[in-house]
Amino acid sequence: MPPSTSQTALITGATSGIGYELAKLFAQDQINLVLVARRQPELDQIKADFERQYGIQVTCLAADLSETGQAAAVYAQCQAQGIVLDYVVNNAGFGSYKDVVQEEATTYEAMLTLNVLALTTLSTLAAQDMVRRRSGRILNVGSTSAFQPVPHMAVYGASKSYIMHFTEALHAELRGTGVTATVLSPGVTATAFLERADMGGWSQAQGRLPTPAAVAQVGYRAMQQGQLNVVPGLKNKLLALSISLMPFRALKLAMSARFMREGK
Repeated sequence: MPPSTSQTALITGATSGIGYELAKLFAQDQINLVLVARRQPELDQIKADFERQYGIQVTCLAADLSETGQAAAVYAQCQAQGIVLDYVVNNAGFGSYKDVVQEEATTYEAMLTLNVLALTTLSTLAAQDMVRRRSGRILNVGSTSAFQPVPHMAVYGASKSYIMHFTEALHAELRGTGVTATVLSPGVTATAFLERADMGGWSQAQGRLPTPAAVAQVGYRAMQQGQLNVVPGLKNKLLALSISLMPFRALKLAMSARFMREGK
């Protein structure tokens, strides 16, 4: 699918981190943008910057996708404005570095609404329209936490496992339609996610971490090539592979528990 100014990409969580870097890659390829995030001022600033730098059209939709029904409302707004989406990137998500008994149930409700339900809604609506046109690409941002249970981030890890399995199954269902679905599974990355999840003191969050720009490059290239599941970085690839090859789920859980406990 060659880049063209007549194409448009919708990106959630587009004002920072991996989402922002993905938006920049689309803009550099002269693809118009629909940016979705909670804060209107940040959206407006990116719109001004990108339209000036890249000469594309940027539409901003301020929405909190952790609220039920907002994902469908965002898609309906695109339709009402006559925007045809050639790409949909579900990047928005958050986690919490706490034991289940320490966290508020309402936090998990919001997390699952954003990480799982909003992603599923946008992927479903987009895939249906794309298949009718026989053209389109979907990129869902998962995590290496999808490959095993994640003590201290139990709900987040489970949500990312859902994203991986859902996207892989969708990819198989779309075969031969001209539409693809790709899941990007990064490891720990230098983004604001760590601060929001209260993971600043975790040992794995110390030192030099992959940049969101580097992760976005890998995901963008994989999406354009219609790949299934891409894991950025050799260390993360080896980790994901080793976990996948473990024969016993109890062993996966024990190793994950030790990994997540370090530095807590």
